[in-house]
Amino acid sequence: MADENQNPAEQAAPQFAIQRVYTKDISFETPNSPAIFQKEWKPEVKLDIDTRSNKLHDETYEVVLAVTVTATVEGQTAFLAEVQQAGIFTIGNIDEGQLAHMIGAFCPNTLFPYARETIANLVNRGSFPQLNLAPVNFDALFASYLQQRQAQQEAASTEAH
Repeated sequence: MADENQNPAEQAAPQFAIQRVYTKDISFETPNSPAIFQKEWKPEVKLDIDTRSNKLHDETYEVVLAVTVTATVEGQTAFLAEVQQAGIFTIGNIDEGQLAHMIGAFCPNTLFPYARETIANLVNRGSFPQLNLAPVNFDALFASYLQQRQAQQEAASTEAH
């Protein structure tokens, strides 16, 4: 009965809610310790970011942001820190394109500060100098992904003809 009393505009309003944010996996390795601590600290830092998602229920999705930071000094790995930060999100009443953007950019943007803090803590506990990851523009990464996908589809259709 409550549904009958709702305004149709309210029923169609976009929905977004964070159900839970959690750490799915953590790894920290210092394969060349203690020798690495004897070297001058001028690291090369490499950042890799990946996302994946799966649908849990009708409007509920798990989004996982995987962040890997590798620091090398003089060609040797100083540390490797990996975090899979996950969240469960309710997303409803939006079109497919907006849904893809929410899952591919907005949700990872929500998760990144948690992953960033976890990486900083891991590096600190490994007794390395403080590491603050710069903010990431997930909207730009998602747009780049869409462009690559479109280019691949166009190349595939050209080859088919």
